Amino acid sequence: MNVFGVTGWKNAGKTGLMERLVAEITARGFTVSTVKHAHHAFDVDQKGRDSYRHRAAGAHEVMLASGKRVAQMTELRETPEPKLAELLARLSQVDLVLIEGYKREAHPKIEAFRQEAGHALIAPGDASIRAVAADVALELDRPVFDLDDTGAIADFILREVGLLVRPAPEATGLRPPPLKNDCFALPPGVNWTPVDEALAELKERLRVVVGQEELPLADAAGRVLAEDLVAKRSNPPLPNTAVDGYGFSGGVPEGEAQFPLIDGRAAAGIPYQGRVPEGAAIRVLTGAALPDGVDTVVLEEDCAIGPDQIAFHGPIKQGANTRKAGEDVAEGEVALPKGRVLTPADLALASAIGFGQLNVFQPLRVGVLSTGDELVEPGEPAGPGQIFDANRPMLLSAIARFGYEAVDLGRVKDDRDGLRAQLDAAAERVDVILTSGGASAGDEDHVSALLRESGALAEWRIALKPGRPLALGVWNGVPVFGLPGNPVAAFVCTLIFARPSCSKMAGAGWVEPQGFDLPAAFNKRKKPGRREFLRARMRNGRAEVFKSEGSGRVSGLSWAEGLVELGDEGREIEEGDLVRFYPYGGFGL
Repeated sequence: MNVFGVTGWKNAGKTGLMERLVAEITARGFTVSTVKHAHHAFDVDQKGRDSYRHRAAGAHEVMLASGKRVAQMTELRETPEPKLAELLARLSQVDLVLIEGYKREAHPKIEAFRQEAGHALIAPGDASIRAVAADVALELDRPVFDLDDTGAIADFILREVGLLVRPAPEATGLRPPPLKNDCFALPPGVNWTPVDEALAELKERLRVVVGQEELPLADAAGRVLAEDLVAKRSNPPLPNTAVDGYGFSGGVPEGEAQFPLIDGRAAAGIPYQGRVPEGAAIRVLTGAALPDGVDTVVLEEDCAIGPDQIAFHGPIKQGANTRKAGEDVAEGEVALPKGRVLTPADLALASAIGFGQLNVFQPLRVGVLSTGDELVEPGEPAGPGQIFDANRPMLLSAIARFGYEAVDLGRVKDDRDGLRAQLDAAAERVDVILTSGGASAGDEDHVSALLRESGALAEWRIALKPGRPLALGVWNGVPVFGLPGNPVAAFVCTLIFARPSCSKMAGAGWVEPQGFDLPAAFNKRKKPGRREFLRARMRNGRAEVFKSEGSGRVSGLSWAEGLVELGDEGREIEEGDLVRFYPYGGFGL
């Protein structure tokens, strides 16, 4: 009996490939059986059925037979799991048995590989893997097929097991197409969405999703102003002195000048109640309202002071060392615009122009949900094929740094009903939902599938590296951003797409990252057609980039201090060429 396996990590596309291969190969007239290995308990029976009751009563084997099919169920009851060879021996004779899973068995296999799943290839260390079916271009010592090219994969498997004789090229006239070696190549008629086009679409469509509230001034730092702040009072409210000194009327020409002193003084909060006669001076202290008859002040340090007069050298211009009423902010002027994220300095200004309460937007609540059977909590024991959830702590921290209320929605397995329930609960708690994983179109990509079911999904293949799939939708009225599962791609998509979107929904308007040009400390040839963000940092005035562009290298995010942006066009970058560098701080981190 001919056997051939389909293997790969979780979310690599194994089940979808198996389904397509069975349909393709049986359509060619071959008989096919399948064996699938499950890592968890499963039940193909239903509680309440007679067969289920037989098993519950203690039967070792239960056989169901009808005119359509025969099923046999065996309860292991603590006995060891049968070996693959034993299972194959139970099957009827067919042309080909396709095996899903059993990656550690020695039978020949093809590995399914999706870059966004974030796992390393098995093939380099496993000689039983005869080929790889991938969604990206790979350089390996064995054949690499497009994951969606079912016909070519079926041809390969049938040739490998001897069911299809490889014809000579001269006999068929078949010639392979030119090698593109481009993971961004799409089928005819399908186009990538440029980054700027996606951003413009988001900027146009999104609206404020939070309510408003009144807060005491002292509690408003970090909140978003919900209306223009129009000055109730000028600042300063009255003309005042900028220094300690002596005030009088008019300027003084060059040369010596003497003024008689009148009794009294003006101090901050203690104005002089009378009028200063023309040609006389009065003692004034910093911040004091200018008495009537005073429009100019000479510094105390520049004066010789007697018991009833002062003397100093001119020239002194009229209005010297004074502040005009409203020269900072005039009553009725807009001092702070709607959408301003309030800083401590803003609170000082608001107080100075007469405000004790401020109308602000309520905090944007952003929930973060991780999806995937392979995920375990950081610090917990991880079994074979499992990985720690790196995305959720990263995204929750970033959301908090952006100034929003970060809500941990936990993680959910690759179960559509479980995810649906989790999204229903989340929509009651938060204003925006960020998910990581499940945003593509594979067997276990339940986020995009549910959003599609809800009738509110924009599924974008962004011309961006890293981070191509991005699912945008609405769940029970709450916006959902379906981010890639790969941590590097999830991080970049959050900075480029989720951050400005959240800012607009929070009432602060669309925000652009702050960056600057630096000489490159690297060489790179970039293909046209997509925008790239490289993990980078600044050293000695130049932009260094991480040693590997692999989107699975999470350490590069920690190593970096920002991102280098390379535009959509093709470019040959040499050391010293200017590149755009965005420090993490430019994204609000």
